[in-house]
Amino acid sequence: MSDISQLVLYEDNHIIVALKPPRMLSQGDETGDPDLLSLLKGYVKEKYNKPGEAYLGLVHRMDRPVGGLLVFARTSKAAARLSEQIKNDTLAREYVLVCEGKTPARFTLKDYLVKDAKNNMVRVLPQHLKLQGKEAILHGQTIAFTDEKSLVAIRLQTGRAHQIRAQMAHAGHPLLGDARYNPDGAKGLIALWGMRLSLNHPITGKAMVFVCAPGKMPGGYPHSTHFDAYQRDLDTLERLWPDIAP
Repeated sequence: MSDISQLVLYEDNHIIVALKPPRMLSQGDETGDPDLLSLLKGYVKEKYNKPGEAYLGLVHRMDRPVGGLLVFARTSKAAARLSEQIKNDTLAREYVLVCEGKTPARFTLKDYLVKDAKNNMVRVLPQHLKLQGKEAILHGQTIAFTDEKSLVAIRLQTGRAHQIRAQMAHAGHPLLGDARYNPDGAKGLIALWGMRLSLNHPITGKAMVFVCAPGKMPGGYPHSTHFDAYQRDLDTLERLWPDIAP
């Protein structure tokens, strides 16, 4: 329990907010590799001496290479209410990334995505085929630009698989360390991190904000070194997150 407890930033009877390490699954799949949902279920079962399997609802998820903040529901009521907040865009999932090129000061990307199951990727569809895909919207604000790379804060309006990675690559700004959408770019862990969550507590309604910058993973878990050049900017973001809502 001790290792997993380091990843828990907040918990009460209704929710758990935890950090997902890069390269760890959000939930189990056919690989059988360790996943955060199962590990947290074990943590809850052990800590609270729960008989049988502990309930824990996965409200949203991250791509496997990506790390950062996730909220989990400890009851079905909390899960339903948090899911409704995501649907209504009142649960804000905000990221930081480092990408190639100079991004606009503020921007919105609206695309239609379709899954390419054979290659485990998603593709951005041309406008005349958009009805065949799923709408994907994100909003961004450039925080810093140096050495032909941009540090960008992102707010998701929708939560599609690979959304940020595919949309940014399609816009001409692929992410550093993204082997799938930027195979010829810089290597190492992907420069994408779920840095901020803001939500209303599903039971009390209290506004809650959780922030954790990349490079602050406990327990020796790795982080993307592509963020290291922006430490001062990230420290500022921890204190003063920009309003990048639409």
